[in-house]
Amino acid sequence: MTIVYALVSRQKTVLAEHTTTSVTGNFPTVTRVLLAKIPPSDGRMIYNYDDYVFHYVVENGICFLCMSDEKNRHRVPFALLQEIKELFTHKYGLEVPQRAIAFSLNEEFSKVLQDRMDYYNSAGANVDSLSSVKNQIESVKENMVQNIEQVLERGEKIELLVDKTDRLNQQAFIFERSGRELKRAMWWRNARWAAFLVAAGGFAIFFVAGLVCGFDFHRCKAH
Repeated sequence: MTIVYALVSRQKTVLAEHTTTSVTGNFPTVTRVLLAKIPPSDGRMIYNYDDYVFHYVVENGICFLCMSDEKNRHRVPFALLQEIKELFTHKYGLEVPQRAIAFSLNEEFSKVLQDRMDYYNSAGANVDSLSSVKNQIESVKENMVQNIEQVLERGEKIELLVDKTDRLNQQAFIFERSGRELKRAMWWRNARWAAFLVAAGGFAIFFVAGLVCGFDFHRCKAH
């Protein structure tokens, strides 16, 4: 594996970079496009581009990026980026990189990039084996945090689902109770209407009979 390119940037502003003389290509242009897509928040990521792989680490708004020519080996590039980050932070601190203009640190720090790239390219296998345990521990820690976050998120979703279920049950109970009360009210209203109609019918019959027979029914008794 060969690390062919490395840079330090503040978002899209490249502060320092170095390219090995053994390769040519448009990867600096591709890198500029990639830098525009990298979020400024702390993190690390891997991007594939043709036969090359970009690795980057972002910390405190500063991006440390390198490109290698082997897709299945990531520990050496990340070990390089970790050392570059430590050397860069030790040399410039946190404030200078935030104010620096494009390539203002290149003359000085590109030599550091070249030296570290040459070292990791020549001793890559040994660096890979020595850093494997440390990186595996870091990987386990990241996976543990990720798994815990997933569990917490799943728990929150379950709680929300349970909460929604409780509300649905309460709404169903209220609806059922309201239905019974409405049915009871409708029955009493129908009963009152029936009683009213019976009373009204009886009164109408009595009134008509009174008109025909007299209200004391003396006319009907005479016949």
